[in-house]
Amino acid sequence: MPTLNAVLEAALYVDDLARAKAFYEDRMGLGLLRADNRMCAFDVGGRNILLLFQRGASAQTMTISGGTIPPHDGQGPLHIAFAISADELQAWEEKLEKSGIAIEGRTTWQRGGTSLYFRDPDGHLLELATPGLWQTY
Repeated sequence: MPTLNAVLEAALYVDDLARAKAFYEDRMGLGLLRADNRMCAFDVGGRNILLLFQRGASAQTMTISGGTIPPHDGQGPLHIAFAISADELQAWEEKLEKSGIAIEGRTTWQRGGTSLYFRDPDGHLLELATPGLWQTY
């Protein structure tokens, strides 16, 4: 069986792309890689990409110079977890509070990791997780 190396991209579908772009840049501190009227791409830790798509804007096959991208879209609140270091957990809690972002949940896992849960402007559940959540993290 060939090997999968990592999850390269994760996508969220948003109702207001400009609002979502501002949230992930300003409040989450992600670096913008690319943006247009259909989507934004953000660097996450130099290893992963978070894609934000304007809901409905990718529901048709897209033809680009190198080929085609099949249609995709999503509805409802989705979930993404971001890895953070344990020594930055308190700083993240303070940043969220200062930004007016309510922490909806906090979990301390059996392996020792801690997760904080909160929402983005589109209602997607975001998680900040310290090492100890999974066997591999």
